[in-house]
Amino acid sequence: MKPVLLAIFFIIFLLVACTGQVTPTLYVPPTRVSTPDKITQIPSAADLEFEKDSLSPQPTPSPVCTPGLIFLSDITIPDGTIVNPGEILDKRWLVENSGSCNWDRRFSLRLIAGLDMGAQPEIALFPARSGAQAEIRMLFTAPPDPGAHRSAWQAQDPHGNLFGDPIFIEVIVPNP
Repeated sequence: MKPVLLAIFFIIFLLVACTGQVTPTLYVPPTRVSTPDKITQIPSAADLEFEKDSLSPQPTPSPVCTPGLIFLSDITIPDGTIVNPGEILDKRWLVENSGSCNWDRRFSLRLIAGLDMGAQPEIALFPARSGAQAEIRMLFTAPPDPGAHRSAWQAQDPHGNLFGDPIFIEVIVPNP
């Protein structure tokens, strides 16, 4: 048994000798940051709202534009044109966007007086940039009754405000 003990002792000695000296790293737990036991002031909803508003990007206000429309000329069907009852009338006006607003799909042309002559009482205004000329085209149907007939239209902004020169179609249906 002596040789067995001697062999075990020798193996243990070799294992300890081969590992060398290693300095153990000790585990250091994280330390707690000291915080006060009580919160001295609780922010109000107004404080939080102000903070949110001051940190959020604010929209840039859009410049206010002024709409405008100037009638330049009748392209088709001059005032006083004699037409047949029920005739389809292709009326065109040349106008200028004289305002600082660009007309887009939010702008319209609205019936302000007279008969609609088969046209919708409100239609989209032809898109036009500020300062540009535009052609406005509408299809009408001549009334069946003889006499002078006038239909007056005016441009309208997105808020429903009328602006600019009114435009007209004025036709005469003769007696049969």
